[in-house]
Amino acid sequence: MPTPPDPAAPYPDVAARGSLASALRAAAEGGLDAVAVTSPDAEPLLHATAVGRLPHREPLRIRARSYQRQWSVRGAESSQDMALIDGETEDLAEVARAVRAWCDGLALEDVRRAAPFVHLTGRFEVPDREPSRLVESEWQGMRREAAELEYVWQEGYQSLIEAAHAEPALRALYPFTSHWALRFSTTTRPDLTVVGPSLSANSDGTYGVGTGFITPDLGLFATAQEAVAVAVRHLPSGLGATTLGG
Repeated sequence: MPTPPDPAAPYPDVAARGSLASALRAAAEGGLDAVAVTSPDAEPLLHATAVGRLPHREPLRIRARSYQRQWSVRGAESSQDMALIDGETEDLAEVARAVRAWCDGLALEDVRRAAPFVHLTGRFEVPDREPSRLVESEWQGMRREAAELEYVWQEGYQSLIEAAHAEPALRALYPFTSHWALRFSTTTRPDLTVVGPSLSANSDGTYGVGTGFITPDLGLFATAQEAVAVAVRHLPSGLGATTLGG
């Protein structure tokens, strides 16, 4: 079994401070004095969390890589723990600026302006947890993710997401993926209520529709629009508005 890396090796400056939280405070030069930034007792050089003032935001999570000098951040909304921002950088001062902006409650675009390494996932904040807005936010995040993919079958997957979003009956449902199969729910996270067929974009350029998880038992189709039309025909009748899950 290989020897685990010494967490202090890539981060001598962090080790000198005793924790990532302390190193962030030092890098911020007083900018985080009013922010609750802490590191766990386990692996204090590699992890930190920062609690902000907005109750609908989870604490910002900061993690350091074990084998190379790089930090990542993840900021999620509190109702579903779905990421609103993420990103990676080798600049600890830039991480500190992201922490301050997130915890001060700046708008997501302003968080990115304060720390340009921050990536917006496409989801937007829904402080009142209104179900239709959560659905809209998730669709927006899924569409951005599809547009940013770099896999060989990216175009097919993006076409599938866009075709499904263009169909009102599917756009009203909460979308999610499992092993890149597009599925739908009548409730938001955390407790999904799966409904209707699953859709998949295949490496050979076809699109599958199935009643189960991955098997395309309802057929393979040449276009995303054809597959989406079949999925709509197999939706249960009488579906009401999407509701909160959990």
